[in-house]
Amino acid sequence: MELERYLAEKKEEIKNLQIKERQVNFPLTKFGVAIIGPRRAGKTFSIFSFIKNKHLKDEEYIFINYEDDEIKSLKRSEKVKIIDKHIEMYKKQPKFIFLDEIHALERWQSFIYSLIEKKKYHLFITGSSSKLLSKEIATQLRGRVISIPVFPFSFKEYLNLKEIKPSFPLSSSTISILKGFLREYLSTTGFPPIIIDKINPKTFFKDYIDLIIFKDIVERFKVKNIYALKFLINRIISSSPKQFSVNKVFNELKSRGIKTGKGVLYNYADHLEDVMFLFFLKKIYFSERKSALSIPKVYLCDLGLANYLVGTKFSENIGKAMENAVFIELKKKELGGEINLFYWEADNYEVDFVIKEGIKIKQLLQVSYTSARDEIDKREIKSLLKASKELKCKNLLVITWDYESEEKIDGKKIKFIPLWKWLLG
Repeated sequence: MELERYLAEKKEEIKNLQIKERQVNFPLTKFGVAIIGPRRAGKTFSIFSFIKNKHLKDEEYIFINYEDDEIKSLKRSEKVKIIDKHIEMYKKQPKFIFLDEIHALERWQSFIYSLIEKKKYHLFITGSSSKLLSKEIATQLRGRVISIPVFPFSFKEYLNLKEIKPSFPLSSSTISILKGFLREYLSTTGFPPIIIDKINPKTFFKDYIDLIIFKDIVERFKVKNIYALKFLINRIISSSPKQFSVNKVFNELKSRGIKTGKGVLYNYADHLEDVMFLFFLKKIYFSERKSALSIPKVYLCDLGLANYLVGTKFSENIGKAMENAVFIELKKKELGGEINLFYWEADNYEVDFVIKEGIKIKQLLQVSYTSARDEIDKREIKSLLKASKELKCKNLLVITWDYESEEKIDGKKIKFIPLWKWLLG
């Protein structure tokens, strides 16, 4: 009776929640859908939004959070009887099953396999990185699920929260309003607790770092050198977005008399990427081995980490914020299996992003904080042209702040588009 009460009360709780809609498309498939993303990005609330938008009736779905206290106290044999209990309650099979924090269920893999094999339900699962990294869900299920990334609010979602819904063609005043909101978005954060619940950003990010360190890294990986881990995190936040050398951090710690192994620091960096706190972008080579061994660029899962935890002025770093924002949108596509993402560098020339689909280079992309053609660094254009020749790619794009055009330079067509327009898709 305890499980039945929980399932019914959870639905009442969802009905009474005020949910801000997320622009996340969940596919309807008889395989599983693994919802992956950084901690506190809104994975669970994206499920609630889906339930409400689909107007699912009580008899059509099951929602259970295996970390809820009411469920934790039950035996495993009871925890897996959710479908039987649902049928008893509604006298029909559910169409949708939502399993939140699935890692908290003992031997969860076998349970998920059995549900997928039945091919009867639309199955959605999420997991917390404190016990099982959310992106590992998809890995451990070996191709039986589709991964859907959920990040902090995108610019498009941010506008929606502000009740700004632009329709093309746009007037010059509307464009100015959009640029104003974009500057605001880049200088703050996309994390829902700050935007919706109005939590103090500095308090949120201080707590967030503690969660990442102690719950996601120390608890899971038995990390002992917490000072070295915190030092590494600080250097990463300060460095983003540019090339990042773990070896340099090792030498810096060594010069301060802090003992730690170089391999240990590389492991810490891997752990931080595993929990989607940060992402490393590899340099493109025709050799996969060379690419894997290249010095990566580092990007953060949300702009707020740099805006609120580093003492530099946003006005001095808007170009970096633009680049990180572009990366996040591209990374979502990579996590969804649509593209592979790299950067290119040769002879001190660099292209921010190389977008690859299968074996084909699809696009070369630069990000530049410029508002007029004469402000664009000639080196950025030359980098695109050099990379275009080497990688045999003709699709060249420069994302600017406020310049839009299409030009032919040295026989190559280059498109220029403002960031606000690119982010709106």
